Amino acid sequence: MNSSPLRTRSVKALLQMKPYLDEINDSVEKPDYIHKDPVQFMHAFTDKKDIEIAGFFAATMAWGRRDIVIAKVDDLLKRMDYSPYEFVQNYSTSEFKVLNGFKHRTFKPIDIHGLTLCLQSIYKQYWDFEQFWKECYNEGINDERPFIAIFHEKFLSQHHDVANRTKKHVSNQEKGSTCKRLYMYLRWCCRKGSKVDLGIWDFLSPSELLIPFDVHVARQARRYGLLSRRTDNWKSVVELTNTMKILNPSDPARYDYALFGIGALDYQLPQRFLLNKV
Repeated sequence: MNSSPLRTRSVKALLQMKPYLDEINDSVEKPDYIHKDPVQFMHAFTDKKDIEIAGFFAATMAWGRRDIVIAKVDDLLKRMDYSPYEFVQNYSTSEFKVLNGFKHRTFKPIDIHGLTLCLQSIYKQYWDFEQFWKECYNEGINDERPFIAIFHEKFLSQHHDVANRTKKHVSNQEKGSTCKRLYMYLRWCCRKGSKVDLGIWDFLSPSELLIPFDVHVARQARRYGLLSRRTDNWKSVVELTNTMKILNPSDPARYDYALFGIGALDYQLPQRFLLNKV
């Protein structure tokens, strides 16, 4: 396997590509995108706690084809009577039977059980989920550590009854993970002025968001010279985000829509921008 870096674009060449990426982004990031994406489950609620819990489960389960993910999240929320905060607040081991038969990829009832208990513990200690994330963020600044890694540790330590197998469903960038699903969730919660992302949280500036890094985004980033690294890991996420910051320093994660659109929705950039065969 070729391990040499891929060719990348100059700043001048990036800026020449920007109008085309912006046009694709604006075409993808529209209200009709919502019903085709797991973000729809955040839009289904009006109470902040319902919104953030539904979004967390939807993002955590966002693995595989979007239509299947949507069906599975809908199944889970139906088991919660579409009242996620009430379900989390009142959940006990005796309620485990409600989860029997649930399955999505490697997610099993025991995993939903553990995640629910952790959320329940958080809502007993904090006003809402954002306050918990903000504490992780501030602790990361104080300890000079990535706040996502601190979230991983603090979230999974909230309750003793969390199976080891469940812990793999909450990513940790200190282990090299791209943390795609967590950063997609943060994009949903923190980006302002979007027709898709809700922007209900304020603890993190949109300028600090990283690109949710999936296979579609990675492949197009490499094809068009936005990313030199060939491996899908945390360093690649940082490199791609830094490239997109050249185009939009205040909101680099917006280009997740453009790259996803090119990779999965058949949008096209002019042929002259192709730089690498991958």
